[in-house]
Amino acid sequence: MVTTKQKSKFMQPLKVSDDLAAVIGKGPLPRTEVIKKIWAYIKKNRLQDPKNKRNIIPDEKLAKVFGGKKAINMFEMTKIVNKHLS
Repeated sequence: MVTTKQKSKFMQPLKVSDDLAAVIGKGPLPRTEVIKKIWAYIKKNRLQDPKNKRNIIPDEKLAKVFGGKKAINMFEMTKIVNKHLS
């Protein structure tokens, strides 16, 4: 018996905005992969606040994705990144 698993919406590849593509590369990518790549970029460029690791201090590229905010909480990040996926 062969069963076909339908991919969940969560794993569906999404189109990435130009601003986000400048940070993580061209899409389409699943939402999970987008978040992984953003975290890799944040860690590589040491963009976490050293006093409070939950806060991200974006560089110029990431600031475009985050709407020009000076700092952003990691829990807010996913909500903002969703606006760059379609």
